[in-house]
Formats: sequence, structure tokens, C-alpha cells
Amino acid sequence: MQDINPLLQQPEWRYIDHSSLGLYFSPLQSFAYDDTFCSSVGSGQSAPVIRTWIHAPTIVLGIQDGRLPFLEQGVAFLEEKGYQSIVRNSGGLAVVLDDGILNLSLILPEGKGIDINRGYEAMWNLIQLMLSGFDVQVDAREIVGSYCPGSFDLSIGGKKFAGISQRRLRGGVAVQIYLCVTGSGSLRAEIVREFYHRALQGEKTKFTYPTIVPSTMASLSELLGKTITTEQLITLMLKTFGDLDAGITTTPLSEKELELYQYNYNRILKRNEK
Repeated sequence: MQDINPLLQQPEWRYIDHSSLGLYFSPLQSFAYDDTFCSSVGSGQSAPVIRTWIHAPTIVLGIQDGRLPFLEQGVAFLEEKGYQSIVRNSGGLAVVLDDGILNLSLILPEGKGIDINRGYEAMWNLIQLMLSGFDVQVDAREIVGSYCPGSFDLSIGGKKFAGISQRRLRGGVAVQIYLCVTGSGSLRAEIVREFYHRALQGEKTKFTYPTIVPSTMASLSELLGKTITTEQLITLMLKTFGDLDAGITTTPLSEKELELYQYNYNRILKRNEK
């Protein structure tokens, strides 16, 4: 039996499902939603939140990506390929969103201090539990050559299918993961590689951007040798929490949360305009 991370063992989770709706709104709104729930959960006005979100083709850039010397040429290439681009408010570098990528946020109260690794370990544990019915080992270590590399890249057989980031705000912690579920992981990586090629043009920069090797990335469907859909993965996630005897509620946003969401969204919009 897989050990259970204590952070997953909350008596109640509030589930917010944006896996269908998200295709029709901007990913910037997703980051505003997570900031809003950080405040609600951090102040004790909401139970810990699980949020699922899927968006239309978008390249989500990190703050460092916004400083690329030929950013406009990189963004023009993405537009040619049918991707919009935005800058997110959590750590990391460029990642891909599309309808074959499931994003999952766990939003917890910081309480007496959830150190950064504890948040990452909780998400890794959740994905291990979700995939426990498959004969695979999910590793957490940096996959050199992947896009947005980090020490908690999730991989199977050395190929990365997921990356985790964190955002801390007003007493709440949002642990966010993208899971490449269907399609080709290496084709997505090829898009990001070409973006960096055009946005850098060989120029030396203080920050070292990743050298992307597309073959280091794959989707879960490719790695499991069978098609698994984003809907099936959401079902596995809900079953996992059910097995942990967690109560799951679907409380809509309160009036106060809606006001705070609008404030957070406007703030993120302004920063992206820059």
C-alpha cells in the first residue's frame, strides 16, 4: 500500500471543476481563481480546494521568459502555430496548455508552515495514487532537456509527463500541476524549443534558458501504452480522494470570492499588458 501524504488527508475538499468551461476563458482567469482560493482557504473561509482546469492552446510563460531579448519574434511564431501566450504569476518557465493537458491545483492553508517540498511531495503522492492501477513507477526528479525543468518533474521511464509549480498568497498555498495526458509530448516540446530559438537568436543572457530535447517528453497515453483521457484522469482523482474518505463538496464562489476574483483578474491583466 502506497504511503499517504498527510496533506492529502483533509476531512473535506471543495471541488471546483473548470475542465470544460476553461476552454472558453483565458488561462489568466485560472491564475486569478487560484489566487482567490488561496485567500479563502488561508483565512479559513473555505475548505481546502481541488480545482481542475483545461484551456485552449496557450503557451504560459514564466517571468524570466518575459525578459527574452527577441520575445516578440518568439510570440509571433507561437501565434503562427495557433497558440496565444500569457505570463503567469507562479514560478517556472514556458509550458504548454491545450485540450490534452489537465491542470490540477491543490489549495491548502499554509497554517504552521507547509515548506515548499511538502507541497510538491503531496502532489507527487496524489499522482502516484491516481496511477496506482497501472504497472508504472512515477519518479520525481529533474528531467534535463524538458521544458520548464525542475526538481519535481514527474516522469515514467525517464520521460517527463508533468511539472509542478507553487504559489503562496495570503496564508494559502496553491500547488499546481500540468499533466500531459493525450497527444504527443515531444511535439509540444518542439514548439517550445522553436519559441526559445526565435526569442533568443543565439544571444548571451544572464539567465540560462533550457536547451530543450523533445524526446525527453511524452504524454501519459504514450507512456501507458493506452489512451487515457483527461476525463478519465479526473475520475481517477475523485476516486482517489474518495478512497481517502474525504468529503467532497462543490460549493460555488461566494459574493466575497467573486469580488476578490475580479480584483485578482484585473491585477493579472494589467501585468500582462506590460
